[in-house]
Amino acid sequence: MRILTPEFVKKFKHKIINIHDSFLPAFIGANPYKQAHERGVKMIGATSHFVTDDLDDGLIIYQDIIKVNHAQNAKDLAKLGEEVEKKVLAEALKLVFKVKVFIDDNKTVILE
Repeated sequence: MRILTPEFVKKFKHKIINIHDSFLPAFIGANPYKQAHERGVKMIGATSHFVTDDLDDGLIIYQDIIKVNHAQNAKDLAKLGEEVEKKVLAEALKLVFKVKVFIDDNKTVILE
């Protein structure tokens, strides 16, 4: 995980994709599975979004979730989340490469 410089992000605006291991806008930043476990969530997710200068705040491309329960700890959630993260990144890349993602003000429009 890296924080990119504002100059780099500006040069590649809407060209850099991040995968975040939570269903944004919830649980921004580090340790989202720990945050989710502490809040007792009933589902976890992952989000692919365009990178901006603001951490985990870019326009969302694709999201997905899986159900979880109270018997799972933060480490369990992280393990379960790996598959969702892979799917979300793959789907986001597919949509972008097929030119099905369009920017409309402060959101994305996805053509499927």
